[in-house]
Amino acid sequence: MSYRCDVCGHRSAKWMGFCPQCRSDGALVEESAPRGGSKWRRAGAATPVALVKADRTGASHRPTGIGEIDRVLGGGLVPGSAVLLGGEPGVGKSTLILQLADALAASGAPVLIASAEESVDQVALRAGRLGLSDPGVAVVSDPDVDAVIAAATEAAPFALVVDSIQTVAAAEVSGAPGGVAQVREAVARLIHFAKSSGVAVVLVGHVTKDGSIAGPKLVEHAVDVVLYLEGDAERGLRALRGLKNRFGATHEVGLFEMGEAGLAEVTDAAAMLVSDTAGAVPGSVLFPAIHGRRSLVVEVQALVSPGVPPNPRRSVKGIDSARIHQILAVLHRHAGLDLGSHDVYVSIVGGLRLKDPGADLPVAFAIASSLLGKPVGSVAAWGEVGLTGEIRPVAHANRRRSESERLGVGTVVGPEGGTHIADLLHRAGLSAG
Repeated sequence: MSYRCDVCGHRSAKWMGFCPQCRSDGALVEESAPRGGSKWRRAGAATPVALVKADRTGASHRPTGIGEIDRVLGGGLVPGSAVLLGGEPGVGKSTLILQLADALAASGAPVLIASAEESVDQVALRAGRLGLSDPGVAVVSDPDVDAVIAAATEAAPFALVVDSIQTVAAAEVSGAPGGVAQVREAVARLIHFAKSSGVAVVLVGHVTKDGSIAGPKLVEHAVDVVLYLEGDAERGLRALRGLKNRFGATHEVGLFEMGEAGLAEVTDAAAMLVSDTAGAVPGSVLFPAIHGRRSLVVEVQALVSPGVPPNPRRSVKGIDSARIHQILAVLHRHAGLDLGSHDVYVSIVGGLRLKDPGADLPVAFAIASSLLGKPVGSVAAWGEVGLTGEIRPVAHANRRRSESERLGVGTVVGPEGGTHIADLLHRAGLSAG
């Protein structure tokens, strides 16, 4: 008997109230060794291959027929690859998977969907609502991972979709579906099937309360591609983000709009991410963000209003809250803007989440603009704000500038040698004096 952390995968011989590896509370889960061993294991030594004789032509991507998915995957779905798709409940994972299957089947690549959460009739009903009816999509409803693999072996599809990995189990492994041992074993068997058969396997995963994909971390390490579907529940915009990709660039993003007919590709992102009043009202600044190889101009909005001392409210949406606290401290110390008695709200329009350090400068501009009640006009800015008030350069400056000019932005503000936050605010008419 042993215990394994369902957060980081660390194994312990005894139970503790926390994981000694990642320090997560109550993360150790009891697990037993599989009885009889995994069915996919075989005896005999593996055959080594000289690296210089191995195939170096690279993976062959097959376009899915959905441009935004192909963008994130690096050109399409690779035969024999393992893809993990995560996302919050109700964000549209099953809808996206069904549309992906229909698009692949329409291009001549049959798909088998294995659903342990829904019956075949339920999947068919949802496909009917979405207007999907390609005969190349087959569905099987079975919680046994070996039965799913057997069905895929017989059907020989181009891709096998498992929705979701937390609901399938191996019969000879102890524990309920969704447990650490069951998830680990099911993923191992499905990946082995993908590599040995050449069938691409797409796994749909649940998420935890903190937004990370549920299950042991080794699942994300084992698969070839990790995708995450995110979006604002109050808006139709959805973003498909690539967190890991062995066949292409990471941090690519594809944009969709949720409608009655499912997820539709967003061809003009600026129309959804930038409001008509961007820059014309106080607290609004444009930011040319970089997602992989894609440039997206988004609108950063801030609202500063009198608060209740000694603990004014700080509300952040779409950006790391720690960065906001740092920017507020820099504005107070180096730009003379007293925000200690004000409530501060910062939001990225459209529900996108930004991890780009270049968002520091537009956030500072938006906060100062709202505090002073002065609009900045048609301005796009980027740059990392240092603790001493200096504005540091960030990557892809030319791409940011080109995208801003393409949209007709009047003024572009980027970091230059020796630039200081106080100087830039003064030039923009946002200084404290």
